Amino acid sequence: MTMKNKLIQISAWIAAHITLVVVLVTAVALFLPSSFVWIDTSAITPMLGVVMFSMGLTLRPSDFRPVLQHPKDILVGELAQFLIMPSLAWLLCKLLSLPEELALGVILVGCCPGGTASNVICYLAKGDVALSVAMTGVSTLLAPIVTPALVWLLAGESVEVDVAGMFLSIVQVVIVPIVLGVAANHYFQRTTRRIVPLLPMISTLSIAFIIGIIDAASILACSLIVAVAVILHNVLGLALGYGLSSLVGSEPSKRSAIAIEVGMQNSGLATSLA
Repeated sequence: MTMKNKLIQISAWIAAHITLVVVLVTAVALFLPSSFVWIDTSAITPMLGVVMFSMGLTLRPSDFRPVLQHPKDILVGELAQFLIMPSLAWLLCKLLSLPEELALGVILVGCCPGGTASNVICYLAKGDVALSVAMTGVSTLLAPIVTPALVWLLAGESVEVDVAGMFLSIVQVVIVPIVLGVAANHYFQRTTRRIVPLLPMISTLSIAFIIGIIDAASILACSLIVAVAVILHNVLGLALGYGLSSLVGSEPSKRSAIAIEVGMQNSGLATSLA
């Protein structure tokens, strides 16, 4: 067996066992935080950019055409995004009797648009990546109006969303790397075909590493009640997003994309707003 074939097998194994990889990295970050705390959290942005570029290498312009021609799934996803997650956040805060400052934090997360990591998770889950990217873009454009309105409605607090900063962040981290990846796939197909089998490994390890950096920096400061609220919020969001897309007859790959996009929020935006 050649070295290339071995690497392809390793890549496939790592991608197939992403849950195990993430759990192991989380355990290391929790019990040996020094393994990750030396890395500045600002490194997360370029790492996500590399992952997005890798994801773009697997896409072609034609992959986006069905999404734009039949926007039903985008509409369903955006309605679920801004109805299910804020409502779940408010309900969990009431059921768990969270203190006011914690409740506001949970509601802020629930009212935010989809995060960039959702596109990567969708890619690893073999969902409709083009739909996921389109939903991230649309929810980000809607967020400057919808997010402050929802936070005011559910928490009685007024927040200002940095429209220019958020848009620039999405362009830098998502749009530009994906466009460059799609262009490279179009103009350098022979080279791209040799690289693509290794991309699941690169994406999986990058996401796991990012989780390790975040966990090492913040997980020890997280109380049990906050952890319960966050886990329930994400799990229920994923389940309800998948269930709603199933009810409207979406294809399996689109259901996965919608579920992941609904269940994963832009927590970085929520943190800056908090």
